[in-house]
Parts: sequence; C-alpha cells; structure tokens
Amino acid sequence: MKGSKHALNWTTLLIAIPVGFAASLVTLAFRGIIELINHLLFGSSSEITEAMHVWPWILWPLLVGAGGLLAGFFLRYAVNIEQQQTLKTDYLEVINARLDAVPTKTSLFRALSSIASIGSGASIGKEGPMVQLSALCGSMIGKFLPASLNLKNSDVVAMAAAAGLSSVYHAPLASAIFVAEIAFGISALQRLIPLIISSAVAVMTMWTLGFRSALYPLADVNFHMDASSLFMTVIIGLCAGLAGWLLITLIARSKKLFSRVSSLPLRLGAGGFAVGLLAIVSTDILGNGYEVIVKVMAGDYLLPGLLLLLVLKTLATSLSVGSNAVGGLFTPSLLIGALLGVVLATCGLALHLPLGNSLLYAAIGMAAVLAAVSQAPLMAILMVLEMTLNSSLLFPLMIAAVLASMVVYRLQSASTYPVVSNHFNRSEAKYDFDNMRVAELIIPGAALKPQESVGQALAVSSLKRERYVYVINDEGAFLGVVSIHEISRKVLAQEITLDSPVQQVMDDNFPCVYQNQSMREGWEAFALVTLERLPVLNNPHERRFLGALTKTSLIQKAQEFL
Repeated sequence: MKGSKHALNWTTLLIAIPVGFAASLVTLAFRGIIELINHLLFGSSSEITEAMHVWPWILWPLLVGAGGLLAGFFLRYAVNIEQQQTLKTDYLEVINARLDAVPTKTSLFRALSSIASIGSGASIGKEGPMVQLSALCGSMIGKFLPASLNLKNSDVVAMAAAAGLSSVYHAPLASAIFVAEIAFGISALQRLIPLIISSAVAVMTMWTLGFRSALYPLADVNFHMDASSLFMTVIIGLCAGLAGWLLITLIARSKKLFSRVSSLPLRLGAGGFAVGLLAIVSTDILGNGYEVIVKVMAGDYLLPGLLLLLVLKTLATSLSVGSNAVGGLFTPSLLIGALLGVVLATCGLALHLPLGNSLLYAAIGMAAVLAAVSQAPLMAILMVLEMTLNSSLLFPLMIAAVLASMVVYRLQSASTYPVVSNHFNRSEAKYDFDNMRVAELIIPGAALKPQESVGQALAVSSLKRERYVYVINDEGAFLGVVSIHEISRKVLAQEITLDSPVQQVMDDNFPCVYQNQSMREGWEAFALVTLERLPVLNNPHERRFLGALTKTSLIQKAQEFL
C-alpha cells in the first residue's frame, strides 16, 4: 500500500487498530503490576486507601516515604540519561517535536519510579505512566513499519498515547481529543481521525476482556437545567478555575521548595513522608482518588469531611507532584473537582436553592477542575461524559469547563503541560501578527533630496550598507529611489559624474507599503519583489516618507508562531 504525505490515509487508519490493541494490553499489564505490589505490601487487593489500614498508622509516613525514596533512585537514573543524551522522554514532547522515537530506557525507569510512588500511596494518578508506556509501545511498533508507508513514528506514538488514555478512562473520544489538543494544538482535523480509531479499538478490547461498565455511577440520574442549577454551574466553573490555578501554583512552589534537595531519592522520599503525615488525618488522600470519587458520588461524606478532604487532597497532590513523583494529574484533579462540586452544591442547598441531587454537581466539578489544570476543556467535557454515560450533563459540563479554563488562562498560570503554553504562545503570536500594522516595525531609512549628488548617495549607502537610497522632496514626500549599482554602472560608463544630482538616476516607480497596512499585506508586498527592505509611506495621497520595513523583521515576527 502506497504511503501518502497527508496525515489521513487508509494506511494510517489500519495501523491504528493494532496500535490501539497493544496499548490497551500495556495498560492492563501496568495495572496488574500495581495490584501485585498491593498484595506483597498489604496482602490485599483493595485500593490503597483501605489497604493501608493493615499497617499501624505510625508506619504510614515511613511506607509512603520509603516508596518515594525508591522512586527517586529510579527517576534520578532516568534524568541522568536524559541530560547526558539530551533526550525528550515525555510522549507529548515527542509528538509535538515530531521526534523519531520515544526513548525506551528512560521511559522504563520513569515507569518504575511511578510504580514505586503509586504502589506506596503517593497522591498521583496512574494514567501518566500508563500512557507513557503505551506511547513507548507505539514507538516500538512504529520502528518496524516500512519506510515506504511514509508514516512518522511520532504519529504512531500519538495513536498509542490516545489508546492508552482511553484504556484507563474508557473514554475514546476524550482521549483522542486530549492528544490532539495538547500535542497537536488540534491544528488539523485529519490528524484526529486515526487517534479516534486507535482509542475506540482500545476500549473495545477492554470491553471484550470484561471491563465494560461506566467508571462513575451517574448514568441513571438526570440533570435538570434551570435558573438555580445554571447559577450553581457558573459558580462551580469559576471556583474550579481558581482551584485549578491554586493547584498549579502550589505544585510550582512545591517544586521550588523540593528543588533545594539535590538528591532525587531524598527528594521523593521527603515528599512521600509528607504525604504519609497527611494520611494520618485521612487515608482517603492516598492514591489517585478513583475509589474516593465513587464514595463522594454515593453521598458517603458530610460537608465537614468533604471540605477537609478537599484541602488535604490538594496539599497531598502538590507535595507528590512537587517532589517529582512520576505520575498523572488526571484522577487527582477529578477528585478535587468532585469534592469542590459537591461542597458548593451542598452549600447551595443549605441556602435553599432548588438544585436537585447535589451529587450530580460532582461530575460538573470534575470536568471543570480537569479543564482548568490541563487547559484542555474539550477533552475534559468529553471525558466526564464518557466516564459517567450521562448525556444530560453535556451543557453544564460545557459551561463549567470553559469558564474554569478561561479563569486559569486569564490568570496567566503556567500550564501543567508545557506543550500547551507553547501552543498558546504561538496562537497569541499569530493573533498579534494578524492584527499588527506596518507602522510598528518601521526602522529609519536613509533619504536624500533630488538635487543632492550621486557621490553623497554612494557615501550614505556605504555608511548604512543599503543597496537603495530613498529620495524625498522638501516636504518629506517620497519621490523614488536611487540604486547604488545603477550609479556605479553609469559613473563607469561616464554617463554621469559623482557631482550629478540623484534625480538623474532616480527610479520613481519603486514599490512601497503604507503605515496602516497589515503585516500580511506587508508580507504579500515582499512576495512580489526580491528586495530586503521597502519604503514606508504615511498614505497613498500625501506619500510622506516615514522609514523602511525589512523582510527580516517580518520573518522574525512570523517565526514566533510558525
């Protein structure tokens, strides 16, 4: 089958099927390893929040800290390799930079670091290493594809990453959107189609193997949109934006604090110990928070417990991520959002607002905080819809997620994913370029009066290193240009002397641009000529000379978004 230079072709779609199948098996294998560690440490298959009770509470900080210490050793080894070989391990960076492959050794050691952190109860999600390993699997598959298919390894990595994420959350469309939004900047719909195929195949594989139910039990409850529920949705969206901004800020400060500890093992050990101390108050902060979300949706917590858990989980996640524990932020963000949504809805009910079932607002909070933290609102909306299988939540999820992401964006908070910041920067640079005027890039240009000599033109040209010298009248109106090459030719041919006035060799039909023209019009003007700079005039009627616009300055502005 002949390859195509386009991202969307039949070959790409067919390759997406085995990639999705393989990615789902990789996530199952990772999950099995975590369960095995739970059996070895706690003799139980229960979640970490329950299993930790096997040990006396006095040992909890030591257990989580020891896991962090071990995780630090693995992570330090991976970081050393990355620094020595200048590698980019993260699958999003590989996709965005269109690199040849996901590094195998560093990915595996980062996965081992994550297993140590997750297995001992660090407050991080499992999805990060699962998707990284899925991406690694896709990269290895991509290496065996024949070059004639003309399919980049980074495209196969993107398929595998989307498939791995959908295997974790059973949300194929949201997973495909996430990879497209974060890594591609959703720049081309064609690149999204293979991700959907791969993600769907991964979920079908999970269903075939018995993992079929919705992750969160809200499918049978309907959300009724009215003035009160709309008001609460808006409040949740705004508060979730602030909560997401706070979490990102706390993580940044936590990283700065832990960076004082140069040893990675000690750094992760200290982070684990701190989380273990918080676990003395409540073990529900341990792990990624999946089972706690189920409890929240079941109404197992009263308002004081919800508030306490909201604060503790935010702190625990900030400590775990800040200490460089390898893992994801998805499920911790979902738990923080669920807690926030139910807290605000419970307060609304206490104020006698007719909100109906307050537990439904857990899902709205989940989408909103996830959108704020990831800055991928479309992904957050679709993911919560697919995880709850409740279509009545569509509109409140859209409102809350967009509001939350907008709050974080307006607060100029650094994104959880650096790639997102790059996309935002490029988008803003493109917007600036499209809205800038030529006047903003004007530089001074050498100009002479018509009666001045060609000798003076040569002197100005030599001083300014310009091929053309502009000619203006006494009022500053642009008359034309003199070419230094033309002057030299005519002087050598003895057609003029160095004392001849420049008006004898002036070109009065020279292209120009105007100060109020857009950057795009300036670009189009340069596309018609082979000149490095063009004169800038105030308007077509007065034609007053203002300076020059250079091709280099245009290219430098365009480079910011290309």
